[in-house]
Amino acid sequence: MSARIDPTRPFIPLRLAVLTISDTRTPKTDKSGPLLVQMIEEAGHIVADRMVVPDDRRSIRKAVKRWVKAGGVDVVITTGGTGFTERDVTPEAVRPLFDKEIDGFSVLFHMLSYQTVGTSTVQSRACGGLAKKSLIFSVPGSPGACEDAWNGILKLQLDNRHRPCSFVELLPRFTEGKKKKKKK
Repeated sequence: MSARIDPTRPFIPLRLAVLTISDTRTPKTDKSGPLLVQMIEEAGHIVADRMVVPDDRRSIRKAVKRWVKAGGVDVVITTGGTGFTERDVTPEAVRPLFDKEIDGFSVLFHMLSYQTVGTSTVQSRACGGLAKKSLIFSVPGSPGACEDAWNGILKLQLDNRHRPCSFVELLPRFTEGKKKKKKK
């Protein structure tokens, strides 16, 4: 069976938050955040929130943690801060929040990115993971990288009609293995 969209299944919209990480961009000058918002909305999902924060571990982690902890956000996409400079700290900020890392996201992102930017893809530390009930995906800050990640991976994996499977059908099961403490 090849990957495909099953048109007989009703679409389930998810709630996504977009975080732009940059010391130089503002909500007015940011290009990647608005592009992600546009692609998310065109796919039929809901943008629950959008922010721009500086390349600072504490600011990044605080924003992502707030969305994860509050619930109601199924997916957080961060853009920026995944490179190799001293200021690029997004992976260090988000990985401690992960209950599980989605190794395949990084692998597939690099495969797609290689087709666009060639060997320059090795300079990206794109990553993905699960924190509580929220998926987190961190991609480079360029609009092209956001398009590669969205169109090549996320658009399909966040569509419950995608066959043979998608993250959407797993959302209710992400925390089923955790035992709740009984009151005595």
